[in-house]
Amino acid sequence: MLTPLPAAKHRRPGRRLSALLGALVAATLAATTGTAGAQPAPVRAGTLGAQAAQSGRYFGTAVAGGKLGDGTYTTILDREFTTVTPENEMKWDTTERSRDSFNFAPADQIVAHATGHGQRVRGHTLVWHSQLPSWVSAITDATTLRGVMRHHITTEESHFKGKIYAWDVVNEAFADGSSGARRASVFQKVLGDGYIEDAFRTARSADPAAKLCYNDYNIENWSDAKTQAVYRMVRDFKSRGVPIDCVGFQSHFGSSGPPASFGATLSNFAALGVDVQITELDIARAPATAYADTVKACMGVARCTGISVWGIRDSDSWRSGDSPLLFDAAGNKKPAYSAVLSALGGTAATRTSAAAALPSSFSWSSSGPLIAPKPDATHQIAGIKDPSIVRFNGKWHVFASVASSSGYSLVYLSFSDWSQAGAATHHYLDRSAIGTGYRAAPQVFYYAPQKLWYLVYQTGNASYSTNPDISNPDGWSAPRNFYASMPDIIKQHIGNGYWVDIWVICDSVHCFLFSSDDNGHLYRSQTTVGQFPNGFTNTVIAAQDSDKYALFEASNVYKVQGGNQYLLLVEAIGSDGRRYFRSWTSGSLTGSWSPLAASESNPFTRASNVAFPSGAWTKDISHGEMIRAGYDQTLTIPACHLQYLYQGLDPSASGDYNNLPWRLGLLTQTGSTC
Repeated sequence: MLTPLPAAKHRRPGRRLSALLGALVAATLAATTGTAGAQPAPVRAGTLGAQAAQSGRYFGTAVAGGKLGDGTYTTILDREFTTVTPENEMKWDTTERSRDSFNFAPADQIVAHATGHGQRVRGHTLVWHSQLPSWVSAITDATTLRGVMRHHITTEESHFKGKIYAWDVVNEAFADGSSGARRASVFQKVLGDGYIEDAFRTARSADPAAKLCYNDYNIENWSDAKTQAVYRMVRDFKSRGVPIDCVGFQSHFGSSGPPASFGATLSNFAALGVDVQITELDIARAPATAYADTVKACMGVARCTGISVWGIRDSDSWRSGDSPLLFDAAGNKKPAYSAVLSALGGTAATRTSAAAALPSSFSWSSSGPLIAPKPDATHQIAGIKDPSIVRFNGKWHVFASVASSSGYSLVYLSFSDWSQAGAATHHYLDRSAIGTGYRAAPQVFYYAPQKLWYLVYQTGNASYSTNPDISNPDGWSAPRNFYASMPDIIKQHIGNGYWVDIWVICDSVHCFLFSSDDNGHLYRSQTTVGQFPNGFTNTVIAAQDSDKYALFEASNVYKVQGGNQYLLLVEAIGSDGRRYFRSWTSGSLTGSWSPLAASESNPFTRASNVAFPSGAWTKDISHGEMIRAGYDQTLTIPACHLQYLYQGLDPSASGDYNNLPWRLGLLTQTGSTC
């Protein structure tokens, strides 16, 4: 849990606050030029998992619990992969070696590591003929074996319920060769063909939320009898309502890589209404072309939802003599790594994680006021506030609140260069489907899985609008709410505060919604990348402080480029009554937050660590946003040469809070050492 933070008061219709509560948080965004047209080109990521996430997919690996103490191993694991599959720790001979005596400790270790690093887990495997205790193999009575199988599935799934993205319910149930027959396992011999259906129905009852998969090898070539037999089973299951959600293709290839028909095989299975996943990929001698061809086959099928390699380094592989993986024994990237990243749509990162570490103290230089209100016949605006900014298609796109005695609404402006910011046309978004009424504190990002821009803002609820073209101010949809109503935990703690400052950020697996209450609490809800914008639940207090002014409002959360680090900023009100920002870092969006520059004497941004070459036009550094390294839902920022677009205020201004003359300025980090 985060240490106490300063509180910051927020705007509501008719709300009055002292002028001492002003100042704008400068946001830094690394200039990334988009392609021409309304739809952005994909953001190029520097890791396998981050790049796969751009298309809504995962990139995972098999993990051995005994290697989690290996620093090289875990560094690669946590940097590159967004989904993990326990290599052996969930198999029957580990989890239930003796009847009714379950041991989940080895698997718990892997699940805990994955959860702590924002990674999903594929459960592997519930029913398999191999690595099966001898007491199970010795059962000859159908009633006994059926009960044992159901009990094992139910107990294991129940233990991990809510923590497993997908289960390999049945593994390798079909025989090799040209017969297309079922494998002669104890389950097949004693229970017959119906055991697979029974296993899937039992698994659905035990954990209705987990995806249920059939997993096998040598089913990648469409014309093979084994492939056709599995296809017929899946088709039959779907026609009769047997709960199967996905088919896993192990893809243990020779050096020639996937068969020519692999893409067609994936497409044909997907057409049955199931997801397809490459679950255990390794290729003898790791030819770059073979790896690229495999990834491209998945990328060409919309329902191919992810790829997992079976191990991290060649020395970790079950077929280590073939050197079949993406990293050599020392943990170095092999040519196949770059081929995979390219096939996913990315480019290799050049920044090292050490270079990506943020400093422990900051200094800044501020511009003068760059953007001021532009009233018109129907908008008598006193202040412009709460900016959100991205760089796309050669322009800066800025969204902000505009305030007056009549309340709050939203405005949009764009310009190519900061020298043009003051002259940019202001488009008032109450003329779009966003409509009139209280609209404030916008946040904009491109949600790559849906190819849509999102504008998030507060309306008294947490609301959003979408637009396929960020440059079209009339293209925004009508407001929709993330929640049916204020979550109960916020009602219980908000006191006399206000529910404000909605902030969304996604990793490769989940999207998180942060919000504040002007009463010393920072809240976090979450949903999955696939469910977004729906399904936000599990609202918790992510940070709190007994001094509400130390953890007030205007939280920003960002992914730091080039490493496994997130940055949290929260606006505080100092002992002098002026606004400033404190900062914390964490290795995951659900982890604990460690202070970075988090005090009045060592702030992230405060008038005391900001130089004003053009004159000290504000003593408040208030609500704003960092300049990002891209424009997508990961909210990635550079680690060096930061910039922050913020709201500032004439120190002599006073009166009604809604009528204070807020202006927007830009902070630029000075003294950056990287």
